[in-house]
Amino acid sequence: MRALFSPTFRLLRNDQPFINAAVIFFITTLFYSVGAMLRLVEALSLFWPLNAVMAGIFARYAFLQRWPYYLISFLAMLIYDGFTTSWGWSSVVINLSNMVFIVTTAQLVQREQRLMRHAPQPINALNLFVYCLVAAMLCALFGAFGSMGVVINQDFLMAFGDWFSEQFSTGVLILPCILTAVWPSREPAFNSKTLLPVVALMVSVLGSVLVGGAGSLALPLPALIWCAVTFSLPVTCLLTLITGGLEIILIANGMINIFVASPLQMSRMFSARLGIATMAICPVIVSVSMETINRLMRHVSLRADYDFLTRVYSRSGLYEALNRDSNSFADKHLTVMLLDIDYFKSINDNYGHECGDQVLASFAQKVRQELGEKGVVARMGGEEFAVVAVTAGPQAGLLLAERLRKSVEEHLFHWHARTLHLTVSIGVSNGSVVSGSLTEVFNKLLAEADEYLYRSKKAGRNRSSMRQSSMEETLNPSVGF
Repeated sequence: MRALFSPTFRLLRNDQPFINAAVIFFITTLFYSVGAMLRLVEALSLFWPLNAVMAGIFARYAFLQRWPYYLISFLAMLIYDGFTTSWGWSSVVINLSNMVFIVTTAQLVQREQRLMRHAPQPINALNLFVYCLVAAMLCALFGAFGSMGVVINQDFLMAFGDWFSEQFSTGVLILPCILTAVWPSREPAFNSKTLLPVVALMVSVLGSVLVGGAGSLALPLPALIWCAVTFSLPVTCLLTLITGGLEIILIANGMINIFVASPLQMSRMFSARLGIATMAICPVIVSVSMETINRLMRHVSLRADYDFLTRVYSRSGLYEALNRDSNSFADKHLTVMLLDIDYFKSINDNYGHECGDQVLASFAQKVRQELGEKGVVARMGGEEFAVVAVTAGPQAGLLLAERLRKSVEEHLFHWHARTLHLTVSIGVSNGSVVSGSLTEVFNKLLAEADEYLYRSKKAGRNRSSMRQSSMEETLNPSVGF
């Protein structure tokens, strides 16, 4: 996974503990100050990003999950409180609750990543939802106890509800962003397909303000799911964070009125945060599913187009490549070759099929390396390979075939302590491609190359054979393998 968006996070490396410690101290202080500026009353914050951000960083960088780094983060919280509040021992308990959320979430996420090391996605959205739930409950137990001496006229149940809803909602909103964030590989393309979901999201948030009521919180959900289908997982997580955070701020400032009487006498923020957290996870689940489906489709397509053993095109993949790049072959001279490894059966018989597989893979890579950008290689079946190249003419095509043949003959193939010398027989055909007739021309040339491959083998192997004008030519009648 590539580095996070902020250059600060790219400073985190396993071989520089002092820099890691400084970065952790800085990030903790930064996000602690952000949460402090958003405090509603004393210890209770409107939006507290610190715990989710630090949990994401510790979970993402496993080498940070050591008690000295956790201690540095805890000390940064205490130092900030020491300069800005007069909480005393309550600060220790409150910040300990922050560390409970951070450590619990980081350990759970890291455990899942160890168990699912080869999973296609960095997170499992449903599991992350549960991890935030567990961590928020544990955090709320400590936080409610610690804030009893700080917040006036608030009993334990009310404090627990505020702590739990705040930690749970910010965890669900922020953690997916931290765990999936990558540096963009290319500049974003702005068009109607990408702009319309964002516009719909903005309109739906505005609709929540105009409509009001508890149901208004769900208005952005269809637009968020549209974004999940349109954008990548990291972008979807970011848009979800922005939407959820904005709704929390609008509710706290009375711009979205959702007040209803609660039988448990919980604050309206408790209900709002739980509703938003539940809403926020939906587009993330959709996006993870879309990413997994797309990755599976790409994998299936890759397996169909490429030969798994030799890492060159399969027969069907070669046709797909020719159809895809048909314009680049239009009005050009095409050379088609069929290559067959001489006496390949004796390699399997004498050294085993594992050796034979290694020889096939090494042979394919040697041919592809020698061919370079001049053409493409495909495994047609068994030990038979095809090469399609654009050449200056028939003679250039034959010379290219000879270069491939000689490179194989001179190359030493190794199997354990043994050195194998291989040779290859080649049949060559040539033709001109008219726009729109590539597949037809290729099939015709492939059949002709197969005929001249047979002649190379009949003439003694380790040769390149081709029809030139009305005369048949066989080059380099050397001794076979």
